[in-house]
Amino acid sequence: MALKDLFNGFFTVEEEDDELEAPPEREPRREQSQNQATETSHIEPNERQRSLQSVPKKQSSRYQSSQGERKYHMNQSQKSNTRNVVNMNNQEQYDYVQESSKMCLFEPRVFSDTQDIADELKNRRATLVNLQRIDKVSAKRIIDFLSGTVYAIGGDIQRVGSDIFLCTPDNVEVAGTITDQIENADFHGE
Repeated sequence: MALKDLFNGFFTVEEEDDELEAPPEREPRREQSQNQATETSHIEPNERQRSLQSVPKKQSSRYQSSQGERKYHMNQSQKSNTRNVVNMNNQEQYDYVQESSKMCLFEPRVFSDTQDIADELKNRRATLVNLQRIDKVSAKRIIDFLSGTVYAIGGDIQRVGSDIFLCTPDNVEVAGTITDQIENADFHGE
């Protein structure tokens, strides 16, 4: 008895219904089974019982199913698709819109405060950053960091004042510009 014959049908799914009959075997299969019978006579009885216990008794077909079962499954899937209706006046959605319209104001004193600003941007909140109370070198590092953060989330960063920047995530649009006023204020102030 060959090793592959022991595992022939081992990985098939057993069905409880005995309605299906196996198709008649061909002549070469009969000759093969006769050869196996002569080989199995040389195997001890204990080994034969172990080999028979490891092989399933019945082979089943995975692909045969009745038309009624198919229609039943199709009807079930159509019913489950109709349950995907969402009420647009849902309070949770309204709360989300209110939450996404928050704006956070920051006045960092050290570079490590920048992580808090980036966390707010990741949470899709607009931030206004006042850099008037920090040295110019640290302010440049903060702007570089925030520019990378805004780029990563698909947002925008704009200069609002001489040392004030507006950082917005992708869900916030800023209409209009005030760069002309900033340039005029810088020109007159210096």
